[in-house]
Amino acid sequence: MSDRLKATPKDVFLWLGAMISLYASAISFLGLLFAYVNYQFPDVTQGYYYDEYYDPYSGAVRTAMAFLIVSVPAYLVLTRILNADLRKHPAKEDLWVRKWLIVATIFVASITIAIDLVTLVQSFLGGELQTRFLLKVVAVLVVAGGGLWYYLEDLRGLWRRNASAARITGIVTAGIILVTVVSGFLVIGSPMTQRLYRLDAQKVSDLQTIQGELLYTYYQAKRELPPTLDALNDTTIGFQVPVDQQSGEPYGYRVTGDLTFQLCATFNKASRAREGGPRFAEGGVTNESWHHDAGEYCFDRTVDPAFFPVK
Repeated sequence: MSDRLKATPKDVFLWLGAMISLYASAISFLGLLFAYVNYQFPDVTQGYYYDEYYDPYSGAVRTAMAFLIVSVPAYLVLTRILNADLRKHPAKEDLWVRKWLIVATIFVASITIAIDLVTLVQSFLGGELQTRFLLKVVAVLVVAGGGLWYYLEDLRGLWRRNASAARITGIVTAGIILVTVVSGFLVIGSPMTQRLYRLDAQKVSDLQTIQGELLYTYYQAKRELPPTLDALNDTTIGFQVPVDQQSGEPYGYRVTGDLTFQLCATFNKASRAREGGPRFAEGGVTNESWHHDAGEYCFDRTVDPAFFPVK
């Protein structure tokens, strides 16, 4: 191999950087699409344990967005630099680092498409096709197919010969990513809105904790409702009644009868359909709904005496 075809450290790092940012972008893009699908088409078998329903910006979605915001521009810039370098030095098409990384990417994309199609056919034959599954299969097929097409054309030298085609492809790719991220805000709301829902979810969780302590510790032992929530504080077991983390104020509590009481909090938003239920089955009361409106809202509870048999 002649000197002019030897890969320099610059060539190696540019190609490695481009491919790393490509894989990070593709994985993050699919992760974001999967999160949107999960949110729009929830799996009822996961019930209320699935925290993504409470806070879609936690975990995977936030990480995917962060990676996309950084990795996609990095990939587009590095690819533009590499294509411009190839136009200036056509002989660099034969660089080992370029050929190995492109062929490896084509191989990965081809295997991904094959596995995706096998999974689709297998699910079809088993009668298990569902909307959320189909959308994920299509997403993988489009992303992997797009990568496969781009790098097959790259091996044929299309992007080196046609700068305008490369530029248009980059603009379309950036546009798709931008629309996906913006659409996410429309689908699951802005991060600020989700923060308000997360605060409300914490309030519901606190009230569930208070109710559990009230029923399973105080009522079960004394067969009467506590006069105030302060009566639940117990230094021997280290229990302290939680307070509203947003306002710092104690939660509301009223005894309305021998077996009835209210737990109250001030909520930022009305509960959404899949957020209103309990995160775990509690029992001990005859009405267990945690649906709430915005503003001050009280949950009416009636103790179920049959749940606490006299020993």
